[in-house]
Amino acid sequence: MKFTAEQIAGILEGTVIGDPNIEVFKLSKIEEGTQGSLTFLSNLKYTPYIYTTEASVTIVNSDFVPEKPITTTLIKVDDAYEGFSKLLEYYNQIKLNKSGIEQPSFISESTKLPDNVYVGAFAYIGDNVEIGDNVKIFPNAYVGDNVTLGDNTVIFSGGKVYSDCILGESCVVNSGAIIGADGFGFAPSKDGGYSKIPQIGNVILEDYVDVGAGTTIDRATMGSTIIRSGVKLDNQIQIAHNVEIGKNTVIAAQTGVAGSTKIGEGCQIGGQVGIAGHLVIGNNVKVQAQSGIGRNVKDNEILQGSPSFGYSDWSKSYVYFKNLPKLAKTINELEKKVNGNNQN
Repeated sequence: MKFTAEQIAGILEGTVIGDPNIEVFKLSKIEEGTQGSLTFLSNLKYTPYIYTTEASVTIVNSDFVPEKPITTTLIKVDDAYEGFSKLLEYYNQIKLNKSGIEQPSFISESTKLPDNVYVGAFAYIGDNVEIGDNVKIFPNAYVGDNVTLGDNTVIFSGGKVYSDCILGESCVVNSGAIIGADGFGFAPSKDGGYSKIPQIGNVILEDYVDVGAGTTIDRATMGSTIIRSGVKLDNQIQIAHNVEIGKNTVIAAQTGVAGSTKIGEGCQIGGQVGIAGHLVIGNNVKVQAQSGIGRNVKDNEILQGSPSFGYSDWSKSYVYFKNLPKLAKTINELEKKVNGNNQN
């Protein structure tokens, strides 16, 4: 798909400096730009590349004035980074603008599809599913019985939504993600084994929730596992049964949240964090990567370590952690001097 500089400027409400008819058909980093590519310059440390890039079109801030000759056509906008992001979103909408029902696919007779929907080949849609407008279900996706999918929600290839789960509007379930698998519920038996506890609840994703590839969100034992509006989950995250995550919280890859823990709004949780079960994490909490949370956390705390403690205390303590061999050597030398003086 090709666009002219003039067309791109129209989308971004920008101004073309150079050839308005030059065409681009791919994206690139400014230092790797080639003929036919579109790039952008927002970080000043990359400014030297604008004089050498072979990109056909470059989006720049409106106050940018070249100090040397350039060959790339410029599109000036108020904020180059924001403009490029807007263009990526526009491009993505076009790329994913699929519609219709591909075959072979299975759609239960009890499920009614709106006119504006996409169902990819080999997708499965169970009984009594409610599907909103402009929903896209890509090839090899699975949607179980009694599921609700809100308007503009997307299930990518290999995504699975188990029975009775509810997804709001504009949610994204990426490839390999599983919504509504059984929670980890087992009771010890007298013979030393474990008996499975039926998991009869569901998962609720409110609006604008993104679920990364390979992430799993377990259904509740009873009631619902709830992911509130605007939550963004990275790849390969485990959310256990009956967890609740507050709106606009973001969680990075490989984090695990154990059962029945409640996480507040606006939290930022780094990668490979472990959070124990039945805890309450406050609002606007920040947890550094690879931390272990084993206690309740108040609003606005910043934590690091395993087990975690206050970030400023951790930073101060780390100075001593890394110098422990030197400190031990110093203490040993002092002990020898003290013992020598005592002998005298």
